[in-house]
Amino acid sequence: MLVAFSVSPATTDAPDGSVSEAVARAVRVVRSSGLPSETTSMFTTIEGEWDECMAVVKAACQAVAEVSPRVALVLKADIRPGWTGQLSAKVERVEARLRQDDVDGGDAS
Repeated sequence: MLVAFSVSPATTDAPDGSVSEAVARAVRVVRSSGLPSETTSMFTTIEGEWDECMAVVKAACQAVAEVSPRVALVLKADIRPGWTGQLSAKVERVEARLRQDDVDGGDAS
């Protein structure tokens, strides 16, 4: 399964409203988990089995909770048993279609 999630403190004392310190704590948890992952400006996506993904999400939330009394979590999952390597394969399939559209002269709609 793929799990895209965003975890951050719901409050911050930073004058500019930044939550980067707390988010970095969560990303450290993800990276130390050993699961395939990708972090973008809005979400971190991990790939693995249900229990191991949810354990990482929980640990990331706990890491943020260590520095904030309130934590916000947004989570989206693609549950597709038997499939692995989808963190990059899904993107590669879309990119291949875009390249084909360029060759064909645009979209087919």
